[in-house]
Amino acid sequence: MDVVREAMRVIERRGFLRPEHQDDAAVDRPLPIGNDQSNSQPRTVADMLVLLDVAAGMRVLDVGAGSGWTTALLAHLVGPGGHVVGVELDHQIASWGATNLARHAMGWARLEPARSGVLGWPDEAPYDRVLVSAQAQELPGELVDQLTVGGVMVVPVNGTMTRVQRFGPDDLHVTEHGAYRFVPLR
Repeated sequence: MDVVREAMRVIERRGFLRPEHQDDAAVDRPLPIGNDQSNSQPRTVADMLVLLDVAAGMRVLDVGAGSGWTTALLAHLVGPGGHVVGVELDHQIASWGATNLARHAMGWARLEPARSGVLGWPDEAPYDRVLVSAQAQELPGELVDQLTVGGVMVVPVNGTMTRVQRFGPDDLHVTEHGAYRFVPLR
């Protein structure tokens, strides 16, 4: 938890919010970022990052990257020896999120607009960690396939935060970690 707390201190939420919401950056609730999307509340982001258990040097996929805040937090956690790809479905928000991320000058992280019909970023798979900030109806097999053996994915599934650890091609350990609300994974 200490490394997550430190990352959230260094990578301030304020720089990833619309100007009209920047004064609310410390408020522990989701804040709108446009097009019916939100920047998740800090407590939820911290909970997800703790479950994800990111270490320096890892390769991480951030699905539903939005404003770029989680991508920047992940980049801080993996450091310059790691690699982070954020993917955002809404192309306008993806462009804005990439601009927000670029202000932190972490060349080992980037935010891409999602490609039509493609979930995640399979071109650079496998990943050590996959963070999904949108609610799936069922465990997204396309994202599990992008996870390396030994890797971990955190994804809300039907309102329940779910942690998936991959031990082999068809060997998954799945645990549930409380109720959360997110926009749908599309």
